[in-house]
Amino acid sequence: SSHEHKLNFKKSKELCLSYIQDAMLQKQWKRAAEFLTFYVESLEKDFSREYVGPSEMIWRIGTEILCHHSHSNMKEFNSFIEQMKTLGVKRYLKVCLEHAFHLLCNGLVDEAYQNLSLAESWRFGEQTAIQDKEMKLIQAYRGLLDYYSWSKQKNILLEHGQDGSEDLSVEQEMHSSFRKAAVNLQEIIKIPGVWDLFVKCYVDLLEFYGDHNEARQVLNEYAYNSKFPANPNAHVYLYQFLKRHGESKKSLVSALKILHEIVPSHELMIDFNTMLQKSKKRKKRRLGLEVIFAVLDYAGWKENVKAWSCLARQVKQIVISGKHLDWIKQEWNSRKDWWPAFHFSRYLAKSNWQENASLSYEKALVAGILLGKDCKYFKYVSHQGCKTRVKRFRIMKKFVNKHNAVYQRISG
Repeated sequence: SSHEHKLNFKKSKELCLSYIQDAMLQKQWKRAAEFLTFYVESLEKDFSREYVGPSEMIWRIGTEILCHHSHSNMKEFNSFIEQMKTLGVKRYLKVCLEHAFHLLCNGLVDEAYQNLSLAESWRFGEQTAIQDKEMKLIQAYRGLLDYYSWSKQKNILLEHGQDGSEDLSVEQEMHSSFRKAAVNLQEIIKIPGVWDLFVKCYVDLLEFYGDHNEARQVLNEYAYNSKFPANPNAHVYLYQFLKRHGESKKSLVSALKILHEIVPSHELMIDFNTMLQKSKKRKKRRLGLEVIFAVLDYAGWKENVKAWSCLARQVKQIVISGKHLDWIKQEWNSRKDWWPAFHFSRYLAKSNWQENASLSYEKALVAGILLGKDCKYFKYVSHQGCKTRVKRFRIMKKFVNKHNAVYQRISG
């Protein structure tokens, strides 16, 4: 019956798709290609009136297979993609963009640029308005390639100077690339989103031509506009820009403070801690201690000598002054149940000592203050250090023994 035929046909298609999926998961690209061919042929034989929209599925699967198949080549890939562009106007721009990415991955920059230019001139009734955001992406990536061209021409001029008509033509071409890149990059970064690469390139263009105010405005907007998603890189770019242009420490601290709130384990937290420790304001020094404790909560920092040195220095200063021991106590209260096993076990003391004596020294000083002179980590490292007759280990041991009462106050 007609109903039974439709049911069997549907089951066959689903089975074929599962075979394709299985082959792809096992990286059997030839087998996957064969099943995809069967799948496409079966769709052509589907005389049912039920709507089937497989074009995106064929595009996605076909692209993946052609990218990995040992016998595929660029000519075949281009031919397949051109067919995919005609299968559905709703996906036309997406297919064009992916085509450009594939060309770029294969080093065909000029072909990718031409592909994006053709896509930018595409018009199809109401679909043009519906796909406005995708069109802006097409334009933005074309702008990125204009930036790439500008950067190459800039490097040629910087290497060879500006002598002769040949250099003049390169300079004119460079300025032309700048204008085209700036227009398209400027447009995409107005839309709320994560546009890291586009922002960096646009700021580079502005800085090169001395438009620092515009560059600052772009970075401020990217970092602080509430319509944009929270993005740690936005604050990193702003901080790096401010640092390059010798801005005040207040501005630098402000940029890094927000970065600390978003990503407390970021590598710039060492710079942040150093700035805060040097401040004369008590509030900032207090924040500095919070920052460095937070950094060391993360496994990626466990063996970082700089981080432990920052913490050891600040903790030692507080102990010597006898002021603000409550700062240490507040930070330690939320960590005393898990930091000893995480950082200060005897096993870690042995491995740290064997691999990096400087690391074990900084950690042992912190361990001795936070956990007292009977701490396993401190006892092992100080014993090994004294055995090797290294002076600073003897001084550290005396310091911890002398201030052991601090441990009692911190532990409460």
